[in-house]
Amino acid sequence: MSTAPPKPQQTVAPGSNVPRFLARDGRSMLVSIGLERRPFTDVYHYWLTASWSRVLGVLGGLYLVVNAVFAVGYLLTGGIENAAAGSFQDAYFFSVQTLATIGYGKLSPVTLPAHLLVTFESFCGLLGVAMATGLMFAKFARPTARVLWSKVAVISEHEGISSFMFRVANERGNAVVEAQLRVGILTQEVTKEGVRLRRIHDLKLTRSSSAVFALSWLAIHPITPDSYLYGKSFAELTALEAEIVVSLTGLDGTFAQTIHDRHSYVLSEIVWGHRFVDILGALPDGRRGVNYHLFHDTVPVEQSKAAAP
Repeated sequence: MSTAPPKPQQTVAPGSNVPRFLARDGRSMLVSIGLERRPFTDVYHYWLTASWSRVLGVLGGLYLVVNAVFAVGYLLTGGIENAAAGSFQDAYFFSVQTLATIGYGKLSPVTLPAHLLVTFESFCGLLGVAMATGLMFAKFARPTARVLWSKVAVISEHEGISSFMFRVANERGNAVVEAQLRVGILTQEVTKEGVRLRRIHDLKLTRSSSAVFALSWLAIHPITPDSYLYGKSFAELTALEAEIVVSLTGLDGTFAQTIHDRHSYVLSEIVWGHRFVDILGALPDGRRGVNYHLFHDTVPVEQSKAAAP
């Protein structure tokens, strides 16, 4: 990247085989090798970050498995009144009634081993309901960000200065208070001693904070002489395995708790000589509207003035 205007025919940088460090949704793409796996120590963290479909699927699976295990126990101990001898179905549904403390009254334990097993299952049911309720509430009440990042970033002149720009928007109806944007570029460099080292260099924005982040935000990094991008060509950045990472933090206006989100742009997702289409315009009734259908659209700089909102 250099401060000189790019050639008009060069719009999108060619792709590369360099693996990215962050996925487009902000997840780390790094593979951990040599760390001891402890699957049960991060269950709470996994529960809060997993999707609702996965959580409900896990709960449903555990519910079926637990009842099946106790059903086998009732078949081995026996002593269930009105249950058909050797019927897994009767034992299973008796377990369902016991685990949920329903107790219809038709099936009931009549022997000491059956009573002991019912006592243990009832305790497991009470404990399971308490834990599931707390975890579900924690997941439901956890504030999360719904941030829309532009699919591409652009490099073009802004206020007469070649600038790196991308767009971000708040997809929720509420506002994010005291939002902060940070931008950095990850590079693979070699020290004077010949050691390969992954470094991150900050890219300063013209405006890195917003008192109330409710609509969209055009982040602008001027490529001035003090910018890491100044004077660097695409070939140089490719050799450095460059990847631009961005993060947004702020206070959720509803929960008053900190939320955050991340994104990254590789060189193949940067458009040269373009700028974003204007998405703010006037509605027929005189109000202002934001057209998010055009959020990711770009146009060549020479055509940007003719772009309709």
